[in-house]
Amino acid sequence: MLRHVWWRDRREVAQSGPPRVGTRPPQPASDTIAASTPPSPRSSVVRMLALDDVARIALALPQTEEVVEGHRGGRAWRTKNGMFVWERGPTGADLTALDAAGREWPDGAVVGIRTDGLHTKEALLEANPDCLFTIPHFDGYPAVLVRLDRVDPALLRELIVDAWLDRAPKRVAREYLAAER
Repeated sequence: MLRHVWWRDRREVAQSGPPRVGTRPPQPASDTIAASTPPSPRSSVVRMLALDDVARIALALPQTEEVVEGHRGGRAWRTKNGMFVWERGPTGADLTALDAAGREWPDGAVVGIRTDGLHTKEALLEANPDCLFTIPHFDGYPAVLVRLDRVDPALLRELIVDAWLDRAPKRVAREYLAAER
């Protein structure tokens, strides 16, 4: 979580613990997604994020490729070390488990995004309950589910970059972080 900001000095992290969600400095405008249409005197229509926005963020990261995910046939983005973000719809088992818990699968597009551990997953879920969730299928697995219709574009980019840093070859990740300074 937020590793690309604090990874540079692990001693600082060890002394102060993991960073709080949302402490990342703002990104340059060229690295962000436009989340709304230009202001208009008559309307301020907000555009929901879509899978194409996920693809644009993921494919801008070095050594990333888009693939068709094997189990469900959805879009997924991976490095040579594995998948870090994928399209995720509900399965019959997911719907049954959610129904038993008195919950429902949300409307709109959902993606799964890998986290760097279960502690990060829990912190993200606690800090962002309006746009992040999990299901029983992901118990014990370091990933969160993201509602694209509710997530802030900056948070989505941050989650994808952090997931990529976890799966990218270490040399490539170091070079990326050095270039971001």
